[in-house]
Amino acid sequence: MEMQRGPVDFHWTKLYRPNSVLKIQISMWAAAEIWNFPSRPETSAADLGQLFIWSYLSATLSRGCSVLEIPPPALGSADTTTTTPTSTKPSGHANPWMVCIVRWDVASTHSDKAVARCKSAGAVLCNRRTRALAYWPDIYVGGGNSPILSLPPPEEAEEIGLSGDGADSSSEYDWFNSFIASAIPGTSHECIVIGCQSNGNLWLFHLTPTGASRKRASQSACGDSCADRSPLQSKGQARSIIWRLQHVSSRDSSREFFLLTNNEIQCWNVVLARDVNIARVWSQEIVGSDGDLGIKKDLAGQKHIWLLDFQVDDRGKDFTILVATFCMDRVSSSSYTQYSLLTMQYKPVQHQELIGSMTERILERKAPLQVIIPKARVEDESFLLSMRLRIGGKPSGSAIILSGDGTATVTNYWRGSTRLYQFDLPWDAGRVLDASVFPSAEESDEGSWVVLTEKAGIWAIPEKAVLLGAVEPPERSLSRKGSSNEGVAEEEKRIQAFGSNITPRRVSSDAWSTGGRQRTVLTGIGQRTAQDEEAEALLGRLFNEFILSGEVEGAFEKLRVKGAFEKEGETNVFARVSKSIVDTLPKHWTTTKGAEFVASAVVSSLLLDKQQKHQKYLQFLALSKCHEELSSKQRQSLLTVMEHGEKLSGIIQLRELQNLLSQNHPEGSDSPPSHSGDQVAGALWDLIQLVGEKARRNTVLLMDRDNAEVFYSKVSDIEELFNCMSHHLPHIIGEHPYKLQMKRAYEIASACTTLIHAAMRYRDEYQTWYPSPERLTPWNCQSVVRSGLWNISSFIMQLLRETTVIDMLMKSNLWSQLEKLTDILLDAYTGLITSKIERGEEHRGLKEEYCKRRDELLCSLYELTKRFTDAKYQDSCKGVENFELKEAIFREAASPLLSIAKRHEGYQTLWCICYDLNDTAFLRNLMHDSVGPKGGFSYFVFKQLIKRRQYANLLRLGEEFQEQLSSFLKEHKHLFWLHEIFLNQFSCAAETLHALAISQDDTSALENEETEPTKLTPLPSLADRRRLLNLSKIAAAAGKDEGFEMKMVLIEADLRILKLQEEIMRHYPYREEVQDINKLLPPRELIEMCLKVKSRELSLLAFEVFAWTSSSFRIANRSLLEECWKNAVDQNDWAALSQASTAEGWSDEVVLETMKETILFKASQRCYGPEAEMYDGDFDEALPLQKEDAEMPGPSVEGILMLHKDFPDAGKLMLTALMMGKEAFNNIFEEEEEAMDF
Repeated sequence: MEMQRGPVDFHWTKLYRPNSVLKIQISMWAAAEIWNFPSRPETSAADLGQLFIWSYLSATLSRGCSVLEIPPPALGSADTTTTTPTSTKPSGHANPWMVCIVRWDVASTHSDKAVARCKSAGAVLCNRRTRALAYWPDIYVGGGNSPILSLPPPEEAEEIGLSGDGADSSSEYDWFNSFIASAIPGTSHECIVIGCQSNGNLWLFHLTPTGASRKRASQSACGDSCADRSPLQSKGQARSIIWRLQHVSSRDSSREFFLLTNNEIQCWNVVLARDVNIARVWSQEIVGSDGDLGIKKDLAGQKHIWLLDFQVDDRGKDFTILVATFCMDRVSSSSYTQYSLLTMQYKPVQHQELIGSMTERILERKAPLQVIIPKARVEDESFLLSMRLRIGGKPSGSAIILSGDGTATVTNYWRGSTRLYQFDLPWDAGRVLDASVFPSAEESDEGSWVVLTEKAGIWAIPEKAVLLGAVEPPERSLSRKGSSNEGVAEEEKRIQAFGSNITPRRVSSDAWSTGGRQRTVLTGIGQRTAQDEEAEALLGRLFNEFILSGEVEGAFEKLRVKGAFEKEGETNVFARVSKSIVDTLPKHWTTTKGAEFVASAVVSSLLLDKQQKHQKYLQFLALSKCHEELSSKQRQSLLTVMEHGEKLSGIIQLRELQNLLSQNHPEGSDSPPSHSGDQVAGALWDLIQLVGEKARRNTVLLMDRDNAEVFYSKVSDIEELFNCMSHHLPHIIGEHPYKLQMKRAYEIASACTTLIHAAMRYRDEYQTWYPSPERLTPWNCQSVVRSGLWNISSFIMQLLRETTVIDMLMKSNLWSQLEKLTDILLDAYTGLITSKIERGEEHRGLKEEYCKRRDELLCSLYELTKRFTDAKYQDSCKGVENFELKEAIFREAASPLLSIAKRHEGYQTLWCICYDLNDTAFLRNLMHDSVGPKGGFSYFVFKQLIKRRQYANLLRLGEEFQEQLSSFLKEHKHLFWLHEIFLNQFSCAAETLHALAISQDDTSALENEETEPTKLTPLPSLADRRRLLNLSKIAAAAGKDEGFEMKMVLIEADLRILKLQEEIMRHYPYREEVQDINKLLPPRELIEMCLKVKSRELSLLAFEVFAWTSSSFRIANRSLLEECWKNAVDQNDWAALSQASTAEGWSDEVVLETMKETILFKASQRCYGPEAEMYDGDFDEALPLQKEDAEMPGPSVEGILMLHKDFPDAGKLMLTALMMGKEAFNNIFEEEEEAMDF
């Protein structure tokens, strides 16, 4: 049967918007397999000559099924043999019937939206071969709806080769290849029909409720080309006819249609009146010697060009033409066929200006020729002429090509290249009979492609299937025969060898029946080969034999030979058979409605039968050793099989829950909501309706089924329940009074927990059947499931947060469900995170989302626990304070929350519970039990105690958690030394105190990593640092470890430098420039501060700093030390001293006394004197006093003095002061006095 394009059923998209489609079934003996209805009765003689029309307007069940009787004269005696499956007619015309629907309400208005249900329509049935027409003016009229017949007169019958005895000698060349129909505005149920023969003749039929007339409107519209037919042009010259615009209004007096011939496009005009007449308006050659016209012929290697079919857009201005070109490769001398799409458009001039001249070019090429398949096998002409083109579906700009052998190929220009997607089903769906576009919810948007199959009804091809499953054009045909190129077979072998590492080449359509949701099949190979189908058929047969006989002998080897173990995931044949078991539809028409359906034995019986059969399937896998093979080599496939059992177990329990809930809604879900607010449809029932509706909308095969029936049948797609929750909860729950929102939220939450818990019980019960879980992701961890669980959880949290009035029973039930949802959701997150870690995938974003949602859920549950504890305590205490009772109530109420928090590292919740109970022993037990990353709960407790400045409690925990606290306090040095002293580790405490005292960084600043920064502890002052150093000395002395004396010397040196900093800061005149006077300055910075100011005190303090630093520091900073000596010399006016000593004639005593007051003397005494104190070595290592003291040539203090500007005049005095400091002037003076006295 063929659906012809007409004013009503233009690709079905223009019929009923937004959710409408028209189905037509001719119940002929040969056409009985076209529609795979669930309870289609066996075809009998009584069924011959009936036309069934179902009209779909909305998402409800089919309504208005019209059964039209076809009178025997319209059938013809030869029809029953012509259309049998064994007919010898070519595939292009195996079915001689064409149907058009004419909507009268569309014709009476100027709108093409047609949102309302079709109330009036006519039907026209045409026999291609005999040209017989049957016309029903109104298909919705009840009984006695006899058609108006238009039969060929005897002379016409003789012309087409029909004899009176029923013998058929007609030629396909004389058959109708297309026909169109249109309502006549201003009339009552009158229409015209235009039929086109392959030889180019046009026939005009005028149909009225009282009669019909027919005439040949044009003789050989294709002109002279029909007369000169070469062997390659032995078939028809006229290809097809289509209306320019799809709808006619009451103001239209005429309509235009286009005719495609073997080399041109013709435009014809039809006068819509009782005296109907047609005339050709213009024609333009498409194939000719001028390439600008369309396609240039007679090119090198080009043998012949066929224009196969064409379509026009909604505006009637753009044409898409399917072209096949027969070519010869001049190098290899091989022949091939090239398929292309040619796009033409009206030239940008007034149409009326060109009508007068047939020679003017009306059309021009809109885009270059788009090659679909560059090299395909050579087909016979019958096959080529059977191809049909359809446009207008998603993705935008795509087209679908139908071939006579029943294949459908979507072509789409995407990302700079043409890509093809060939529709295919995992089982034998028969031929694809026709294709159209599914109605779109948006009027301006295209709809998805839908195809009509011979045995499996109508299937949608979502946009994602085309975008992700399409491949670049291969060297193969558009037919089922495949390619003659052996490379394709080699590619299939390569795909099977490399498994899931290869990009998917083609996705089977059943993988997209869930409405575009990307399934696991995309991660593997979606391509179904003949070997796959054979393996699946063999597995089904072996399983059925096992059910009957219990024998499995040889099954494993047979399946191995057929390649049943070569693919992984949902494409594996074992997983597909498992899916077919759990997704089996009931073999009956649904007769019950609403809640009665859910409570009926039909659902229970079907689900239990599925469960028993699936268990039998598992037994078959085990006994045949297939389970062992899958468990070791196809773990994902085996997991998929087991998950089908989980989902089935969950859906059975969900049905029981729905049956129980439906008893509380006596009016049923189909009844409208009561104004009282208490008697409304249940939320779970509404959710089931939405999920079932989505499955029906995306799988047209299910459109005749009840929503609930579809939901309970599509077990493997139970994830859609959670997907629907993610998008429709505000509609399901939010649009009701608060009390009803609570009730409906409870129903949805109960459904989720019931479903998941039942699935997990199945998993626990059949644990030994599962493959090892490493790197595998269970279905309940998928994003769609987690999203649904989070949405219902968030909704419940919001409900319980909105009011202070507490309905204890209702809210306690909802609170309990929130606890269960939290447990399920967090388990799903941890399962997915674990599998990602095992696979080495990025998981930081997922971990952050998990932690954020965990904390929000646990915090909400904790607050609810406190509220319910207070409420229950108020009811129990009866005005008498009983804290023990309140604590007992809180412990009982918090028990489930405590369990969840322990398993999911909800440390904040654990801390809050322990803090409220004030139970240190309980806290310590939790710290022992909750061991996790980053120190576990113990670290969290330590952070909380530091945040609250409860240092005593923190150190007490060190008794029991010594190692944990030691590790934690390494980041908190200001407390670590206390813990070390508590553990009698005095030497370690001394090291910690010393490091803390001289630290240059803010080591005492505390920051909670998981919350906002806490208040920072101020930097220790210099006095605090001195105190820490003194404590360090005491600890070192108490430890008395080996070498502790040297440790104490080092601490003393640091104490001296600390005191020097304080003294320097007192003499430093630029103290306001120092940002923080409590900050410990490094020695070099202190020395530079001394050199910055010309001060006698500071110049000496610089040498003091050098004295208490290490020898390595002095050597490394020798240049700075030299600057200190230069600065010391500059502190006195040596030129003046030299002049005074000469003018006044200083004695030795005066010289000695004067030199004693110079900075040079004091510096020399501090650095090189016999009583000079310093740490680690002496100054001679860095800078000798005299040149002769140096072990190696280099600078010396004497050398520095010799470079001074006053050295020529005062050099003797300088050297005297220098040497006096080294030799201890006081001792020399005393010795001289003793000598004089003697």
